[in-house]
Amino acid sequence: MKSILLFLSYMRRLWTAFLVLLTLSMNANGASLAGSISHFSDGDSFEIWNQRIRLLGIDAPEFGQECKRASGAVYACGDESLKFLKRYVANTEVKCEGDAKDDHGRLLATCFVNGKNLNETLVRKGWAVAFIRYDDRYLNQEKQAKTEKLGLWQGEFQRPASYRNKAWNSAAEQRKEDCVIKGNINRKGIRIYHTPWGSRHYSRTKINTSYGERWFCSEAEAVKAGWRAPYR
Repeated sequence: MKSILLFLSYMRRLWTAFLVLLTLSMNANGASLAGSISHFSDGDSFEIWNQRIRLLGIDAPEFGQECKRASGAVYACGDESLKFLKRYVANTEVKCEGDAKDDHGRLLATCFVNGKNLNETLVRKGWAVAFIRYDDRYLNQEKQAKTEKLGLWQGEFQRPASYRNKAWNSAAEQRKEDCVIKGNINRKGIRIYHTPWGSRHYSRTKINTSYGERWFCSEAEAVKAGWRAPYR
């Protein structure tokens, strides 16, 4: 009896996931989905029902990024941003809406938790900045967080985009090549790519091309080839 109930529960989840994917594919004017976050990549990227989502209009510090507190002490701000996001969405349904995907195949979305704009909240609390390169809709929230010295604004930090560019240039200079993303295959055969800005294991990760591992020139190229970002 127990095994039958477990099977029915599994089929119910599978059917729900199918309906979500069907809704995403049928909605020509945009996509909307709701559910619990299954995997996190960093403070602005995660998955719901196997759909990869990137929060629109904001940029959170990368997982491997470090910042300074008011005292000058260094701390893992990428870690802190992700922890804030996890606490905020814990045991809660997240609703997301978007009408475009980025080069990595992620849905660019505005998400809501209990009716509150998640993108806006992360910027207002100081654990993300407005991604003004593409969108300035959260610029006022960023200014408020800066004035109140919240989150990242408690001390010194690099904007995530600048941090990524610097990490990329440093890795490219060391390797003497422009393709610096490491396509690793772990012991379980799972293909995971590591960027010089988003993985604390980047420097320790070795690439064995005879095993099928390889280098990539962009995250989009890695995703297209079947590799995924690390889960947190």
